[in-house]
Amino acid sequence: MKKTLIIIPTYNEADNIKGIISKVINLNVPDLAILVVDDNSPD
Repeated sequence: MKKTLIIIPTYNEADNIKGIISKVINLNVPDLAILVVDDNSPD
C-alpha cells in the first residue's frame, strides 16, 4: 500500500495549526504521514 504524504507549509500559524492538522487527520486517509514545515516564523 502506498503512503500518502501531506505537507503543510506554515508561517505565523501558531493559532491555527492545531485545527489544520485535525482537518487533515479527519480526511481518514489510510497510511497517512503529515509533514509540517515552518519558515522560521516568530510565533
